[in-house]
Amino acid sequence: MAKPVYFYGIHAIHALLTYRPTDALALFIQQGLIADSIQAQDTDHSRIAQIIALAEQMGVSVQEASKDTLKALCASPQHQGVVMHARPLAMADEGELTAIAQTDNSLLLILDQITDAHNLGACLRTAAAMGVDAVICPKHHSASLTPAVAKVSVGAMEIIPVIAVTNLARCMANLKQAGVFLYGTALDATAKPLADVDLTGKVAIIMGSEGEGMRRLTTERCDELVYIPMPGNRQGALQSLNVSVATGMVLYEANRQRS
Repeated sequence: MAKPVYFYGIHAIHALLTYRPTDALALFIQQGLIADSIQAQDTDHSRIAQIIALAEQMGVSVQEASKDTLKALCASPQHQGVVMHARPLAMADEGELTAIAQTDNSLLLILDQITDAHNLGACLRTAAAMGVDAVICPKHHSASLTPAVAKVSVGAMEIIPVIAVTNLARCMANLKQAGVFLYGTALDATAKPLADVDLTGKVAIIMGSEGEGMRRLTTERCDELVYIPMPGNRQGALQSLNVSVATGMVLYEANRQRS
């Protein structure tokens, strides 16, 4: 079993206590915030009061600690006054994908070797907001579900299934057999503008890595390639968008069409 780690951030810890409370081991609150949360008037203090209540309901130890101690525990100054010692979240097993892929109008997001924790967290946050049914990542050469990912995803990491697959090309072939149409994003001469393709029905959208984009085998498994037109890029200075930004734009278009 993986060694427990320290999660941080109001939304990440609230989601952890809501969706997998048995993994919580101890809650640390910045000194003074427990008293402030009792008479909470603002949203942050009210949410901290909810976190404390959830922890106490589960019998989780609640302790006060200094701001610097919290920073040392989670190795980040962005803890918002709350740190949770908890078991890490493992990616879901590939076997869970079968039922999801067979669902009518399923929308899947495939992230091909996204190694930056902040990009993964941002992609998960957008995916949850845009109604993605599951996110698929290669088991190797991808960011894991760390506390940093949880913080950036603002709790979405606990809500949306993140499925690790051993062989992404084989997984994509299996999705095709299940009737899922695979759209890969690429700056390629054969790619179509995003708004010109049909993103309704059973669809998987594939986003490539931060630097190299999709790998060759991944690209070859796609049914069609699409790109995001950038009319403001008149001088050609912008070659691409950040992967989390591009993911948000593609998923928004898919959600728009489906609505």
